[in-house]
Order: sequence, then structure tokens, then C-alpha cells
Amino acid sequence: MTLSPLLLIAGAILIAAYFLYGKFVFKKFGINNQRKTPAHKFKDGVDYVPSRPIVVLGHHFASIAGAGPIVGPIIAVTFGWIPAVIWILVGGIFFGAVHDLGSMVASIRNEGKSIGTIIKNTIGQKGKQLFMIFSFSTLILVIAVFADIIAKTFINNPGVASASILFILLAVVFGFLNKRIAHKKSLFTIVSIVGIILMYYFVYLGTQIPFELDYQIWLYLLLAYAFIASVTPVSLLLQPRDYLNSFLLYGLIILAVVGVLYANPTIEMDTHVHLSSENLGYLFPVLFVTIACGAISGFHSLVASGTTSKQIDKEEDVKIVGFGGMLIESFLAIISVGAVIILSREDYTSSLSALGPVTLFSNGLGSMMASLGISESLAISFVALTVSAFALTTLDTCTRLARFTLQEFFEGIEQPVGKSLSQNRFISTGIVVILSILLIRSGGFTTLWPIFGSANQLLAALALLAVAVWLIKTNVNATFVIIPMFFMFTVTLTSLGIFAWKNFQDQAYVLAIIASVLFILSLVLIILAKKSLEQRSPITQPGN
Repeated sequence: MTLSPLLLIAGAILIAAYFLYGKFVFKKFGINNQRKTPAHKFKDGVDYVPSRPIVVLGHHFASIAGAGPIVGPIIAVTFGWIPAVIWILVGGIFFGAVHDLGSMVASIRNEGKSIGTIIKNTIGQKGKQLFMIFSFSTLILVIAVFADIIAKTFINNPGVASASILFILLAVVFGFLNKRIAHKKSLFTIVSIVGIILMYYFVYLGTQIPFELDYQIWLYLLLAYAFIASVTPVSLLLQPRDYLNSFLLYGLIILAVVGVLYANPTIEMDTHVHLSSENLGYLFPVLFVTIACGAISGFHSLVASGTTSKQIDKEEDVKIVGFGGMLIESFLAIISVGAVIILSREDYTSSLSALGPVTLFSNGLGSMMASLGISESLAISFVALTVSAFALTTLDTCTRLARFTLQEFFEGIEQPVGKSLSQNRFISTGIVVILSILLIRSGGFTTLWPIFGSANQLLAALALLAVAVWLIKTNVNATFVIIPMFFMFTVTLTSLGIFAWKNFQDQAYVLAIIASVLFILSLVLIILAKKSLEQRSPITQPGN
């Protein structure tokens, strides 16, 4: 069997899902353009900024994707490529797309607030506080880990650092120009084309003018950048950088598809399904935790209800941004699987161990792109640079999301400290950055990172819980949300239980305790949701 049919069939399934299952889901949420979005209601030029759907899609896709739909699927092929492909397609359509769209719509109907506030409005104040503490802690961990990863990437590949700096400067210029031509579609198109061409040129230029600094300087510069990106108007830096960067991934996907169709490589890997792996554990629940981005990822709910919901111009835009953005990511995950199953299982196993998933992806995709007449070394470098460039997107988006979470946590508190934290974006962002620095300096982030996979999927289960309760309280049949919710709770509770027991046996007591706390947290929130539903106090319907 060759790779082309797999890619074409997967693409056809995802496109059909958008128009068929998507239509069903959109109707369930009562999407209505007559309803004013928070971007217009609370327009402030900083966080609430109504924007074109293609721009918001660029921001959202760049923020949720990054290396996630590449690394996870490639590692999960350990269990066999068939279960990986099935979970990506089923998970992406019936779990991830519903999760992302639901989080986005629920946020839009709740003043553009996060999932935490939605939990407060549907489940109660205690539920909000527990979720906010959990999500804020997770975001601080992600900021610390990605600051460390990016700093080390910049040291190992100074060309990526140069390209990233050039991207930021280009984004500022693009954001400045876009603000002045906001209502002129033809000029926006011209500026976009010029920006995209310059961005691709900067990928090459970065390799010619490598910029070198030591680790500590890069670390503090990156966090300083994250601070600035979090407090400046979203339309000036964060949004245009993500929008332009998204075309790197679009280009990567297009080149990959054309390269596969032209080269039509043979799938060398066997079709065996491995129920367990010595390094990873059992297929259930590990497969469903390892493939998060590409199927369903809790981090998406934070983005959808954090930055993205505040930029939606018309409710109808959530269709392509929320549902469509997730399906595009699923297709990228399928491409990631395709990049490694052209190897035999023996070659895949040895290469994954020696090179890691990103290099394996770059080599596999680069070789297929080379069939189009592109230099193989240039193609491999382009793929690697594209993946690396998106780590910075995760850093600045997470910083802004952590700021939102901190501000919403202290909303309604009348004391001066509470007012300062909830209303002053500079103070709240400063606290986020300081906590991230302290975690990096302590070295604790390396100890805590292994639990992120389970914590991330727990976020997804809790987001689905919040959306399900909200729908039920608005008299909407929420079965299409409840089924994915129960499955994700089963996955995460099993994973956390195994993780806690394994680390307890290995005397890694900190991780064992954290996993146990997260297990208990999920049970408490489920109980609070059940009590809330028993009261059945009605709230505004989605269609109103």
C-alpha cells in the first residue's frame, strides 16, 4: 500500500465531517450572527478586538498546533499506525472539534470569559476556583518548559533565533498596517501576500545571519518578550505574528501533500497493533494521552475561551476557526504519521530513539518534498525551522492566557490587591512572568513535566463537562458532548491512577502526590456538576 490513498481518504473524511457533522453541531449550539459578540460588546483595542475570520483562524491554529500534532502522533505510532490514524480521525471529528467549538461558543455567550468563569456560571464558585488554580498552574509549567526549550533551540540553531526575531519585527509592521486598512479587503490581501513572502524569505535569511547569545540571556529576553506580547494590543503583535506564522504550517501541509502525491512512497511499516510498549505502557490509556493535539487537547479550550473568543467578529466565524481549525490540525497529525510509516518498524524504532520525533518528521517530510525538485537539505531545514518557530507562539499565547486566568480568579474581590490583579494587566502579567522565572530557576519544571500529558487531557474532560452542563441547563440535548466527556474522564482518571501508582513505586513521591490531587480534583468537580444539575437553575439558551 502507498501513502497517497491514506492521505486522500483522511482528507476526504475530514472535509466531509466539516460539512456534515459540523452542520449538526453548529445547529446544536444555535450559532446566530444576529447576536453581538464580546469582541464588539467589550471592544478595548487590547484584548477584545473584532477581526477577520482568516486572521483569527491564523492566530487560533498557530496557538493550538505548534509541535503538538507532530510529536504526539509520531510517538504513538509505537502502538501501530492504524490505531493512531483511527484515533486522530475519530478523536478530531467527534471529540476535538466539538471540544474546541463548544469552549469557544460557551465563552462567547459568557462575555468572552474563560472556561473557569463558565464553570462558575454553571457549576458554582468552588468549581471555578479549583479549575482556575489547576489551569493557572498548568500554564505556568508550560511557560517555564517552553522558555527553556526555545532558549536551548536558539543556542543549538542560531538561525532559528534570527528568523524568530525577524518574524516579530515583521508582525509589528503588519499589525500597524492592518489597523489602518482594516476595512479595505484588496489592500489587506496585498499586505498579506507581501508579508507571507517576506516571512518565507526570513526563514532563509535567518540561516545566513545567525544570532548567538548564552542560555541565561535568551531565557530572560524570551520572558521579557512574553510580557510585552501579553500586555500590548493583540492586533499589534500576537495576532499578526500568529496569522503570518500560520502560513508556514499551511505551506508545510501543501508541500507535504503535493510531495506525497508525486513521490507516492510505499508504507513500509507493518499493520500490527501493539497493545503495550516497554517504554510507554499500555495502549489504553497511553495512546489517547499521547495523541492530544490532532485528536483532542485540553490546552485548546484555554486558547478557544481565552484569546480567540475575544477576537471573533461574527458568531458564524467560529465554524471555520473552532471546528475547522481542529480538523486542519488533525490532517497535520495524519501527515505526521505518514512521515514515519514509510519506514520499517525497525528503522522507525531506532530512528525515534536516536533522532527524536521532530527530526524524524523533518527527515521523512523533507525526503518527500525533495521529489518536487527542492534540495533535500533545504526541505529538511524548512520543516525543522517551521516546527521550531511555533514554540514561540505557545510561549506568548500561554503568558496571555495565564494573565487572563489570574485576572478572572480575582474578579469580584473588592480588596485593593484583588482589584489590582483583576484590572491591571501589567501587574498580573508581571506575576505570571515572575512565577515562571522562579519555576525555571528551581529546576522543578523538569520534574513536573512528565505529568503534563495527563493534566492536559484532564483539562479537556473538564472543559467538556463545563460545556455539557451549560447545554443541559439551556435545555439542549448534550449527548454529543457527554459521550466524549465520559470517555476523556475514563482516559484521564485511568492514566492518573497508573501514573500515581508507578511513581509511588519508584519513590517519585512529588509526582505521585500531584497525580493523586488531580484525580481527586476531577472527582470533586464531577460531584459539583452533578449537584448543580440536580438544582437545574435555567440559564440563557444558546440560540438566544
